[in-house]
Amino acid sequence: MSTVTEKIDAKLVKELREKSGAPMGDCLKALQESKGDMEDAFVVLRKRGMASAAKKATRTTNEGAVGTYIHAGGKIGVLLEINCESDFVARTTDFQELLKDIAMHIAASDPRYIRREDVTEEDLAREKDIYRAQAAQTGKPAPVVEKIVEGKMSKFYEEVCLLDQPFIKEQTLTIKDMIAQKVGKLGENISVRRFARFKVGDPNWTVAQVKAEAESQA
Repeated sequence: MSTVTEKIDAKLVKELREKSGAPMGDCLKALQESKGDMEDAFVVLRKRGMASAAKKATRTTNEGAVGTYIHAGGKIGVLLEINCESDFVARTTDFQELLKDIAMHIAASDPRYIRREDVTEEDLAREKDIYRAQAAQTGKPAPVVEKIVEGKMSKFYEEVCLLDQPFIKEQTLTIKDMIAQKVGKLGENISVRRFARFKVGDPNWTVAQVKAEAESQA
């Protein structure tokens, strides 16, 4: 198995990811099983219900549900809205489990934003300035400094953006990957709309929602 793994080109994994919309880890496994054959790997993903997320990502999600999660004897609480395309899917066990899992994750990980696109310009500028100043102290050339900043920003997004965070119960999956799996299984687009997280005694709280398209593209 390790020999097969070494032969899988990262470009193939990326290509299958773009074609199927399935999580990167599942694309790699499918390519391993198919010994690098793209079409066979796509069939593997289709059989597992993971090859439709990308096509459904642009569909409107006007239905859904609001869920809550209370942790630590009532010391931490999360209110979360997740949307889908139909009320039927919103009432399924799979959708309700997803709602509960993500609410629990928010309680534990305390993200500040939902997507990378939602991060404020002020936060982005501040973090980049800090990372650039730190990297400049290494004495490395400017192009290398920018590469370092880019790497640190990826880590920053993972720390503050819900969709980029590894799921607390399964670190090999990001929240985005977990949602993509449910999209493949349920056959509808699913999106996180907004959430609020409160902690007893903490003067600060987090309220996050997806930016309007016009605002995020401005």
